[in-house]
Amino acid sequence: MAIKTLQEKFMHGLGDIYDAEHRFLEAQQKMLPNADSNEVQMNLETHIAETEQQIVNLTQVYEILGQKAQRVSCDAAAGLVKEGDKLLSETKDVPALADLAINGSCSKVEHYEIAAYRGLIAGADAMGQTDIVRLLTENLQQEEKTAQKLEMGMPTLLQQAMKTATASA
Repeated sequence: MAIKTLQEKFMHGLGDIYDAEHRFLEAQQKMLPNADSNEVQMNLETHIAETEQQIVNLTQVYEILGQKAQRVSCDAAAGLVKEGDKLLSETKDVPALADLAINGSCSKVEHYEIAAYRGLIAGADAMGQTDIVRLLTENLQQEEKTAQKLEMGMPTLLQQAMKTATASA
């Protein structure tokens, strides 16, 4: 279907991130049992809870617009999940590397979500939808905070992976 209006473009983007959040939630739930580090486990648990709330916020956006929540297949999210699954499968025998893979995969997801929410916020703002801007901004702020937390944890995870590589060499 050709998109011809800002409203149609917004609805497509909304459906896209709604699908992406569902895919990312399922992926995080699958990654959690493979996390070895307490920090990685806590980050996943926290972000699972935030993702569930973000889905609620997106459902509220649909309600404000008088629409039924609808997933639009997000090829980017599907690709990120597939890539994360593959990397986790290839690193699962070395816990420090699996933690690094989980952290890195989650970081990629966060940056995708940040870009998506920024675009949606700009669209909602242009359409004068202040309640929608507020809900989407709440999601964006959580994504930015999570991205920062993941990036701050990366040096420690890299050091742990280096120790593992050195010990096995």
